[in-house]
Amino acid sequence: MLKVIAVAAAIAATTTVAGAQGTTYKTTAKPATQASTTAKPHKRAKKAESQAALQREAKISEADARATALKEVPNGSVKSEELEREKGKLIYSYDITVPGKSGIDEVNINAIDGTVVAKQHETPKSEKKAKK
Repeated sequence: MLKVIAVAAAIAATTTVAGAQGTTYKTTAKPATQASTTAKPHKRAKKAESQAALQREAKISEADARATALKEVPNGSVKSEELEREKGKLIYSYDITVPGKSGIDEVNINAIDGTVVAKQHETPKSEKKAKK
């Protein structure tokens, strides 16, 4: 029995000394991973706006914006249209084709005040590049 008490005292003394030295034998900390050491800064994801929300915000009707865009491109017909936010501005974007002319004319109309924001001609080559 004396041997058992002596062994228990030796174990208790070792544990006390190890605890006093701050040594721990089992850790709950997880090792660093490659991903956590090379983490990129957090970027705020842009929230996609629904078409319904954009339409509620627009002050100019799509029909009025279309008429303004077609005035900019005589003899043109609308190939596609889109209501979008570009560089912070709410715009109607029209791709207009003209018979006998290659490429498209892109006309952007401000959806708040109806002014022409931009007009540019896109060749078939530049149009493919813009889609990418």
